[in-house]
Amino acid sequence: MAFKGWPAEALEFYEGLTADNSKTYWQANKSTYDDVVLAPMKELLTELEPEFGPAKIFRPYRDVRFSKDKTPYKTQIAASFERSGYIALSADGLGVGSGMYHLESEQLARYRDAVAADKTGEPLQKIVADLIGQGIEVSAHDTLKIVPRGYNKDHPRNDLLRHKGLIGWRQFPVKPWLGTAKAKTKIVEFFHVMAPLNDWLAKNVL
Repeated sequence: MAFKGWPAEALEFYEGLTADNSKTYWQANKSTYDDVVLAPMKELLTELEPEFGPAKIFRPYRDVRFSKDKTPYKTQIAASFERSGYIALSADGLGVGSGMYHLESEQLARYRDAVAADKTGEPLQKIVADLIGQGIEVSAHDTLKIVPRGYNKDHPRNDLLRHKGLIGWRQFPVKPWLGTAKAKTKIVEFFHVMAPLNDWLAKNVL
């Protein structure tokens, strides 16, 4: 079947799960999850795969072994693409992200060198400014409080040097288009806008 968005029942499911994050609620509403949350996500990913590559849907169960929060279920459905894309639906709306969330040590070293060098750092600075200007939040999963050792603390791109990853994120609030195929259009538009950042990361970090 073609992706037609997520119906209002999908958001209502997560509103209920947020209020009652219990096995009782989950089992009583599992068919709703399968039909109006999971099935549309699978349809969406199938349609996006030719352009953005395979994606995996994260399990709905939380790993509570090392968490103080013992609620058993995630209050969103999320999927991650092999080619640096992320989608999440919750009662708050639709979130989309792209970039490199985590950098291994060698990748982080290459990233910092590329940021510091004017030849590669200045284009990145412009890309980031363009994204922010389009309402996209550019950040990292972790940011140092000071510029890393070996780099000028007064470097003109010291904010980017402190990042330990680089991602763009946009959170769409609940709107009627979430229940239509326009939800796919919004996601595709975001991934296209993020292409310059992902190209920069591919050339300078991977």
